[in-house]
Amino acid sequence: MWKQPWGYTEGWAISIGLFITGVVLQLTTGKVDATLFQYPLNALAGGVYLFFLIMIYVASRKAVVLQWFYSLTASITSLTAWMVLVIIMGLTRQMAPSATVTHGGLLSGLGFMQMTVSWPFMLLFLYFLSVLGLVTIHKISRFRLKDIPFILNHAGLFITLLAAILGNGDLQRLRMTASLEGPEWRATDDAGEMVELPLAIELKSFTIDEYPPKLLAIDNTTGKALPENNPENILVETAPLSGSLLDWDIEVTNSLPMAACVRGTDTMNFVAFHSEGATTALMVKARHKTDGTEKSGWVSCGSFMFPYVSLPLSDSVSLVMPEPEPKRFASEVTVYTKEGERTDALIEVNKPLSIGGWKIYQLSYDETKGKWSRTSIFELVRDPWLPVVYAGILMMLLGSVCLFTKTI
Repeated sequence: MWKQPWGYTEGWAISIGLFITGVVLQLTTGKVDATLFQYPLNALAGGVYLFFLIMIYVASRKAVVLQWFYSLTASITSLTAWMVLVIIMGLTRQMAPSATVTHGGLLSGLGFMQMTVSWPFMLLFLYFLSVLGLVTIHKISRFRLKDIPFILNHAGLFITLLAAILGNGDLQRLRMTASLEGPEWRATDDAGEMVELPLAIELKSFTIDEYPPKLLAIDNTTGKALPENNPENILVETAPLSGSLLDWDIEVTNSLPMAACVRGTDTMNFVAFHSEGATTALMVKARHKTDGTEKSGWVSCGSFMFPYVSLPLSDSVSLVMPEPEPKRFASEVTVYTKEGERTDALIEVNKPLSIGGWKIYQLSYDETKGKWSRTSIFELVRDPWLPVVYAGILMMLLGSVCLFTKTI
């Protein structure tokens, strides 16, 4: 071992040594602080790293031992060692890099629950990245036209991975709650710290499209839908409507999508109510299939203004309406920037707004008020290194195209 020429034994030894070193650093110093590498420090570190790789390659012309680091053996062992940690990351619940992990035992101690900022992952990643960089430099230094696909693929992967790790410190992921009361320019990070932004969001309106209401039979003791292993429901798109739940024939005779609850001395009734806080109500008749027992009354999911109402079918079973599920929700907003730019836009799930280097995603709303929510919750993401990542991906795509056209 450690005699020239090096082989797989030395490759695995280096990988295991880096992993053990990473574990020791993880246990003694804690996770890697990604915020230390923010612009311009990360850009400077990237430049120094590239210069370091070039100098190693230049020195390898006289030092045979350095030539091993851009050999096939080094590539296979470094990639395999790093991929083992990537697989562990995929099988382990991950938490935000800025979060404090208070559970997890050994997995937490080794940094496996925050893999991307753990020392073992970082050292093996840098080892693989260095091997990849040296392989790319070696091919470029002996450039031939037939090597273009190889260079594009490897250089693209190198740029993508390097930009991703350098940009980790500049990545911002914030949460903002905007209301109808006026523009909001503050957001909170994962640690709950308030951050002032170079832009403001003013909520103009918030809308929800809901699925039709459902009727469920639940156990009065446990509150679970029945049958417990395979719950049944009746989707009420229109009224009148007939259906069956358990041993009961269900008939919906009236449907009020916008209703208010009116209480009498001994009765509860629902009437049309086209205003804020309105709820959905269904008039239901139920008849037992065996003994002919009949029950009738209103069923409603309630709202922040009106109570939830169920229809008891027996001592153990009741008929209920769960809260309607949102099919689509969106916010009409006006975004202001420091440069004086004003943009009107509609933001909905999976259709973010891009402005000033930020992507604004529709995240949630005031679920206690549902469709009457007067606030909207957005996620704002800024990743200034993303264009570099895209450039690397584009190079890999071009390399794949070149490789494909070369083989046909």
